[in-house]
Amino acid sequence: MTPRSILLFPLALAIALPAFTARADDASPICTDRPTKANATCTVPENMWQLETDVGNYTRDAHGGSSTETLYFLNPYLKYGIGSHTDIEVNWAPDIRIRTSTDDEHHTANGAGDLYVRVKTNLYTGDWFSASIIPFVKAPTASHSMGNGQWEGGVAMPMSAAVGGGFTVTIGPELDTLADVDGHGRHLSVTNLVNVSHSLTSKLSVAVEYWRQDNRDPSGHVKQESGDIAFVYVVNPNLQLDLGANIGLNTATPDTQGYLGLSYRW
Repeated sequence: MTPRSILLFPLALAIALPAFTARADDASPICTDRPTKANATCTVPENMWQLETDVGNYTRDAHGGSSTETLYFLNPYLKYGIGSHTDIEVNWAPDIRIRTSTDDEHHTANGAGDLYVRVKTNLYTGDWFSASIIPFVKAPTASHSMGNGQWEGGVAMPMSAAVGGGFTVTIGPELDTLADVDGHGRHLSVTNLVNVSHSLTSKLSVAVEYWRQDNRDPSGHVKQESGDIAFVYVVNPNLQLDLGANIGLNTATPDTQGYLGLSYRW
C-alpha cells in the first residue's frame, strides 16, 4: 500500500459505506476506542458489529546515531455486541514493518502481530459519569521478530465524566502482567492517562491526552510518557474518520507517531 493509497482509503470508504448503514441507523451514534490511547466506556450495541482500524500508522524513534521506524498498514479491532452492556473485541495486525538504521547499515523485518482478545462490560452509565471494565489477553501469534512469544494479559478500567462546556474527561487506569525480559518470570506494568475531548462542531471533535506507563521489569524500571492529540470526524452515525499524533516526552518513549484511521458499524 503506497502513502497515497493510505490517504485515499478513508475517503473511498466514506463514499462507499453509507449505502450499507441502514441496519444501524436506529442505534445510538457510533462510539469507539479510537483514536487516542484512552478507551471509551461505551460498548457495541447487542448483535451488531464494529470495525476500528488504522489505515496507516508510522512511528519513529532515534537515539545516538540509530533509528527505528515502525509501520502498520492496518491494525484492525473487530468488535461484536454480545449483550446490552458487553462486547467482545479481537485485534490482530496482519503486516508490521520495522526498519532499523545505524550510520552504516539498515535492516528491515516484517510480519504479523500478536492476537489480542478483550471483553468490555459497561458497569455504569449515568447523566454525567460512566465506567467500564476491560479484561484482555494477548496470544503470542506474532512473527519471531515482532513479539516476545509469551502469553500476557491485563485489565483496564476507563472512567469518563462530562464536566461542562462541551468537555469530557476520561481517565484510564490499566494493570498488565507481562513476561520478564529474560523469559523466566512475570512482572506488573501500570498505565495511567488523562484524556480531555471537546466538540468543535456537530461532526468534528478534538482530544488531547497525557499517557504514562511504568513497566517494572526486574531488569530495570522503564517509564514511558507521551503527549497526544487527535481529531475525529463523524461522517454519519455509523462511520467515523480520525487522525492523530503522539509525541514522546522522555527518551524511553518513541519520538513521534502519526496515524490515520476509521471506524464503521453495521
